[in-house]
Amino acid sequence: MSALPLGTRPILLVTTGAVAISFAAIFTRLADVAPTTSAAYRMLFASLALVVLMAASSKLRQGLWQNWSGSLLIASFFAADLWFWHRSIHWIGPGLSTLLANFQVFALAVIGVLWMKERVGWRFAVGLALAMAGLWLLFGQDWVNLEPQYRLGIAFGLLTAVAYAGYILSLRGFQIRHANIRPEARLTQVTILCALMMVAINVIEGHGFAIPDQQSLWALIALGVVCQVFGWLVITRGMPGLPASLVGLLLLMQPTLSIVWDVLIFDLRLVAVQIIGAVLALIGIYLGMRSRAARA
Repeated sequence: MSALPLGTRPILLVTTGAVAISFAAIFTRLADVAPTTSAAYRMLFASLALVVLMAASSKLRQGLWQNWSGSLLIASFFAADLWFWHRSIHWIGPGLSTLLANFQVFALAVIGVLWMKERVGWRFAVGLALAMAGLWLLFGQDWVNLEPQYRLGIAFGLLTAVAYAGYILSLRGFQIRHANIRPEARLTQVTILCALMMVAINVIEGHGFAIPDQQSLWALIALGVVCQVFGWLVITRGMPGLPASLVGLLLLMQPTLSIVWDVLIFDLRLVAVQIIGAVLALIGIYLGMRSRAARA
């Protein structure tokens, strides 16, 4: 068997990971449990998978017992991300909630401008304008006629983007400060701590932990193992071997495919102007990613 051409393996890894994580919102919707309960099981099953991975490789465990306090902050942002996003999924559907969560690129840019005094370029300005236009075409035209819960789902989707931006920034910051900790070890710390948080929140909210049927069980296992662990691990492995522009383009498969799966599985219906809005938002997000990569 001949070796893969140079650059093909990273492309396959990132593409495979993007396809895997595109099912995250779908599995969340397929699990017939409360939003916080699905988030708790997502992190519990992911924790189990990562513990097995850590036990199998001493190399991956490097730094596992260090800087848990930093991981606590990272996990707090991710817990907020899950709390908002899983509700948005239930109220506006997997595809649109995933699209809104990817607005994190603009939240990151705003934080960079306000906190780190970064300057944004033309890509960001054009991307933001396109994304806002897409957002208005998707939701703004019919805003007054939307159900209150649907409006809340849109708001929670955008709050997901803010929480996810906090997760990315804190994760990146602690990775720089503690470069001796393997990414897999850091991910294990964050996942375990986030699982404990979501279990506690689920108890406080008064939800049980009963899984009603086999579909829900398999959806929750896939959510934790396939999306949370496998998807992001292969993306992390493939990203260093690709230019940032190509990574950004490949990662756009996540929101795009989430919308496709929503149409095929949950009968999402978008009128022509909303399809145009979704396309504009995706182009805007990509330009935002390019702008962020150039500044990095």
